[in-house]
Amino acid sequence: MPRLIGNRIILREYQKNDLKYMRNWVNDSEIVKNLSDIFLYPHTENATEQFLNSMLEDRNDNHKGFVIAHKETEEYIGQIDLFNINWKNRTTELGIVIGTADHLSKGYGTEAIKVLQEFVFNQMNLNRIQLELHDFNERAYRCYLKCGFKEEGRLRKRHYINGSYADTIIMGILKNEYEEIEDS
Repeated sequence: MPRLIGNRIILREYQKNDLKYMRNWVNDSEIVKNLSDIFLYPHTENATEQFLNSMLEDRNDNHKGFVIAHKETEEYIGQIDLFNINWKNRTTELGIVIGTADHLSKGYGTEAIKVLQEFVFNQMNLNRIQLELHDFNERAYRCYLKCGFKEEGRLRKRHYINGSYADTIIMGILKNEYEEIEDS
């Protein structure tokens, strides 16, 4: 995939030296509490390296990803991935992580999603992007709304964390909805 350029960030290919940045967040409870249950247990360096190698080798046609990096320095900020790409139905799921607390609430995630949406809808010719998040992740919810995603449903009390249950929210955006936002 090509590099995608935004105002302050680029979406670039994974690189070997990204491992140290990934290792900084994969076991950080404040970062991973908002992610999927694959982060329930500590990740070994080997597991992180295996994931990175799979992205470097581009082994999976149904999972493609980018590193979110500073435009000027190309230093790692986080990751944004497309998974479960369904070429027949023209759909994909989105996953995103900003890897350090000091990069949160600075608009990097919003910009990365908007840059990726343009690519997904206008280059890959997909028709739908969807994602899931936990109802307590209000920062992400606001970001997704800002990017044009609509709440499509809730899986009530689906996620257990810290002694209580949380809803899982399903959100999506269609190509025509994206085009309406871009035209306005």
